[in-house]
Amino acid sequence: MGAKGSELKRVRQARKSNLRNNHYKSMMRTAIKNVMQANKKDDASDLLTKAVSTIDRVCTKGIIHRNYASRHKSKLAKYVNSL
Repeated sequence: MGAKGSELKRVRQARKSNLRNNHYKSMMRTAIKNVMQANKKDDASDLLTKAVSTIDRVCTKGIIHRNYASRHKSKLAKYVNSL
């Protein structure tokens, strides 16, 4: 009683999408971290633009929920404005 072809394909697809999703999430977390570590407001605002772009891209692909994306963009903007 071995696994059927469709089961194996589902496992392959899941593994592939899991790797892709982890790549995008890692990219997003790095962008967020870079903004939070910035000390000068002008540097932080440049990094904020890049981070928001990355977050939107990841959200559009359906990897994260739009509320999660919105929450992080808001948090970053608030941080940059406080500098």
